[in-house]
Amino acid sequence: MVNLQGHPIELFRVQAMEAVEVESKGSHGGDGDRRTSRNDRRSSWGCTLLLVNNCLQNTSYFGLSTNLVNYFQVELHAGSKSAANSVTNWMGTSSITPLAAALLADSFLGRYWTITLFLVISVAGYGVVTASASAALQSAVFYAGLYLVALGSALSPVMVSFGANQFGDDESERGHQSSFFNWFYFSMNVGSLVGGTVLVWVQTAHGWRLGYGIPALLSVLAVALFMAGTGAYRRHQPPGGFLATRIAQVVVAAVRKCNVEAPDDAALLHECDGDDGVSTTTIQGSRRLVHTDQFRFLDKAAVETAGDKSPWRLCTVTQVEELKCVLRLLPVWACGIIFAAAYTQMSTTFILQGDTLDPRLGSFRVPAAVLSVFDTLSIMIWVPLYDCIVVPLARRLTGHSRGFTPLARMGIGFVVLTITMLLAGMLEVARRRVLARHGTYVDADGAEYVPMSIFWQVPQYVVVGAAEVFTFIGQLEFFYDQAPDAMRSVCSGLASAAFALGNYASSAIVAAVVRATARGGSPGWIPDDINDGHLDYFFWLLAVLCVGNFGAYLVVARWYTYKKTVD
Repeated sequence: MVNLQGHPIELFRVQAMEAVEVESKGSHGGDGDRRTSRNDRRSSWGCTLLLVNNCLQNTSYFGLSTNLVNYFQVELHAGSKSAANSVTNWMGTSSITPLAAALLADSFLGRYWTITLFLVISVAGYGVVTASASAALQSAVFYAGLYLVALGSALSPVMVSFGANQFGDDESERGHQSSFFNWFYFSMNVGSLVGGTVLVWVQTAHGWRLGYGIPALLSVLAVALFMAGTGAYRRHQPPGGFLATRIAQVVVAAVRKCNVEAPDDAALLHECDGDDGVSTTTIQGSRRLVHTDQFRFLDKAAVETAGDKSPWRLCTVTQVEELKCVLRLLPVWACGIIFAAAYTQMSTTFILQGDTLDPRLGSFRVPAAVLSVFDTLSIMIWVPLYDCIVVPLARRLTGHSRGFTPLARMGIGFVVLTITMLLAGMLEVARRRVLARHGTYVDADGAEYVPMSIFWQVPQYVVVGAAEVFTFIGQLEFFYDQAPDAMRSVCSGLASAAFALGNYASSAIVAAVVRATARGGSPGWIPDDINDGHLDYFFWLLAVLCVGNFGAYLVVARWYTYKKTVD
């Protein structure tokens, strides 16, 4: 485990250092070059600390969440339904709080201070949870600590935006920025693997006191590491003010001027004067955006008329384009919902399928849920493979500095996930054939299994990992890159919001399928005993939905206009 954590981060740091050394050697000496080299070295160390910090946070979080339902049942004496609902409600809260943290970072505190604040909150949360588990305090105390953790662990969109801010916007640094997104997702999965396996084992073998004490110590270490890197961080993005106000001003101003004709020449639209190309009067720290022809109605907000003194009557082109950027992101974001709905089958129908297969591995029995570790291992293999092999090869073919554009990268992931659904469907067809020929056998524990190894599921888990590397990391890169400067944390949080909605969409699809197929005495496609159903039909349906979603994504990608700034 130690080697898995250290190797990618060290590789990332070495890549950044090598780039710095090449730049230094290519220059002619000078104090300015040496100063730039020192700044870049500090920046590479800053990114390294952020990656380690992200790994520690996820180790703590998954060390708490993975076995949480058992704590509710064993220590708090909750029933199965009550325990499951408590965990579901907590995880639902954990999926909402990242958007709140992102909004706070972009609007008021800035990313650095938001990360600092929420890390301290997470330390308090883990401390309360550990104290509650150690002293057997009332459940209200445990709940208080638990929801403090849900709030303090909401840093993913802010942390990834802050890390990406450590790089410049020129092409020479964009390759390293793209690499950072890969290793950020890698460190997240290393943390989830260690937390979901090692810490769960500690909780089972040595008790909750130590099992929850370790995440608390790791959260303290995460704060210390982040603060230690303060001098190495650069490009602190100042907060741009409450973004909802800026968006509302554009909409109100455009509606008020609905009868005004927007000029064809964008130079006639209102923009703040400045020699450096940076709009500092309306959106602090945000670069000017180039006018685009989409959503022309909103351009009316930037048309100057008599009596325009209020920002609710006259907005800058940059402010208008900021809203246009968000509107262009939404269709791309929506396509990610169906992707997430299909992806969540890994934790639902894949497990139902695996529960019927032979779990024996020698004298051991492998639970179906444990096979998800192959998804994590696949990610750990695919990230360095993508960064070190796929990108250089793609760069030669496409001429793009990052190998693929973010939109192309996400599209590849859509196709790969469709292949996953086909693999799951084909395995289900094979499973049903074995069931029809040989029936089931009963082991010593009285459980029934189809005489087919559970390890036949490994390929579909491995392919899911590849789809994640292309699409989920592509989403991180895309939403950060295409978001307005003062909205990057919030837009980075769109990926997690799509994932949350994908879970709801999956539940809706399953409910619709059950209602449509379980009629007239028929067990339907997904009955309680899937040996009586047709889970293969359900996987074919998901594959069709993935194909349709990919078709819609191609239309959206062709329509999409990339953001441009005034340099």
